[in-house]
Amino acid sequence: AGTKEDSFNMLDLVDYTKNRHWWHKVFAPSSGTSAEKYNVATQLVIGGVTGWCTGFIFQKVGKLAATAVGGGFFLLQIANHTGYIKVDWKLVERDVNKAKQQLKFHSSGNRTSTEVKSRVDEVIIFLKKNVILTGGFAGGFLLGMAS
Repeated sequence: AGTKEDSFNMLDLVDYTKNRHWWHKVFAPSSGTSAEKYNVATQLVIGGVTGWCTGFIFQKVGKLAATAVGGGFFLLQIANHTGYIKVDWKLVERDVNKAKQQLKFHSSGNRTSTEVKSRVDEVIIFLKKNVILTGGFAGGFLLGMAS
């Protein structure tokens, strides 16, 4: 029986990391949570920056949506007052009451679908595993909303 030589491939990690871009390091697939991959400061910075960006965009979109809804309502009131349109308020009241009854019916059963429950459970597990990242995001979101 002959001996078989084992051949090994050598990988120089210094050259390997020099040739990789920063986003490969940050977004590389990993089986662990971000708490296992990054230190506390990095998690706070990542969470804070993404939270601030999200809060800032949320604030701007919210103002735009509020302006659009308020402006549309204002134009409808002007059109109603000047006689361009007529609103059947009895029909509006009947539809609102019907919507209230449907909301009461759906909320009284407390029937939450299993898909929604599983998604909520996934989010809770993520938040528990990444408390520091989540805290940074929440703080950044509030700062983004305030700016």
